[in-house]
Amino acid sequence: MEALLEPLFVFKLNPVFTSKNPYVMFPSKPQLIPTCCAVTPSPSPLLPQDPDKNSLQLSPERTRDRRKVVRIAWEKLLRWSRSWRSRAKTDVLERTKKVVVLGGGSFGTAMAAHIANRKDQMEVSILVRDPAVCRSINENHCNYKYFPDHKLPENVIATSDARTALLRADYCLHAVPVQFSTSFLKEIAEHVDPGLPFISLSKGLELNTLRMMSQIIPQALKNPRQPFIALSGPSFALELMNKLPTAMVVASKDRKLAGAVQQLLSCSHLRISTSRDVTGVEIAGALKNVLAIAAGIVEGMNLGNNSMAALVAQGCSEIRWLATKMGAKPATITGLSGTGDIMLTCFVNLSRNKTVGVRLGSGEKLEDILGSMNQVAEGVSTAGAVIALAQKYNVKMPVLTAVAQIMDSELTPKKAVLELMSLPQVEEV
Repeated sequence: MEALLEPLFVFKLNPVFTSKNPYVMFPSKPQLIPTCCAVTPSPSPLLPQDPDKNSLQLSPERTRDRRKVVRIAWEKLLRWSRSWRSRAKTDVLERTKKVVVLGGGSFGTAMAAHIANRKDQMEVSILVRDPAVCRSINENHCNYKYFPDHKLPENVIATSDARTALLRADYCLHAVPVQFSTSFLKEIAEHVDPGLPFISLSKGLELNTLRMMSQIIPQALKNPRQPFIALSGPSFALELMNKLPTAMVVASKDRKLAGAVQQLLSCSHLRISTSRDVTGVEIAGALKNVLAIAAGIVEGMNLGNNSMAALVAQGCSEIRWLATKMGAKPATITGLSGTGDIMLTCFVNLSRNKTVGVRLGSGEKLEDILGSMNQVAEGVSTAGAVIALAQKYNVKMPVLTAVAQIMDSELTPKKAVLELMSLPQVEEV
């Protein structure tokens, strides 16, 4: 009885290849075929079959060839590395007797500990204003305010006396926030040796003058020839203290000086590259803090991962537009001090600037956020300076301008999102 209910005819699509690509099939018209004659066609050798475990495996010969290619490439890399290390100089570290760090914040403390660990006989002096921090470092070998659970090396000492800190120093690490740097440097200028190399750890733009640290330091010290190096890259202070591996870049117009600082700082868990693009390294370091606030706002508003990626990509383009107009190299913006630092600051919750953005996006007021923080979020003060600089160079920066508007309480995060999404659809550049 069941056989009588089966249809006498079935529709079969007869495949006919009309494309040059064998994997593209255009069927002909359906043909009416008697059920008794209907036969399931055998798989065509031209069509891709459903992959199974066996079909995805390479033959033993091809597997051996592939592994050999990878092994040879790795061995070449190691030979190059050993050859390079054998020629690397160590004289800078050997002759450096003293390094001074200006500022006892989290990053200044982390860098002081890093350098002190490079050589036990080296004196590392931190110039601090807070007497309690000074006592904490000298008596308990820790910075109770930022790293209460991390013991500092015995050769790290703290002082509040500029003359004592700077006396006979071979290198100076400047870790004072940008907005306070001019006044601070003017106070200590009389104790600074005119040949003392300044390694700037500070990132940002001076609000009223739009100056970068490479301009602030020599002008505040009244010495246009003061040796200057900018240090930047993905480097949270806490992870430096924990000796987790990372890479940074030192930039100086003096190639020999950049090489010397590379020797001083590099070790098994910190790679240091050199660059002569001081403008690119500094401007990327300044603008990424503003972009991090925008990224935090996206997270605080729960706008999703797509929004986050799109916003950061747009922000990277805006940074590149301005930096190249100022003479920076595009390669710098895609390097450690650009993309490397941007990714870290925008995507990781240890970022102070991102934290400000998250709280703004969650509905908190800026003054309440800043009042509850014990560290400076440079992006807050830098935002307005960035837009002034963009106007000077005639560069449109929608995302970073929106952040500046939010910092000035002229725009709410929700309104900023609506306005940015309503901008004209243009060609990507």
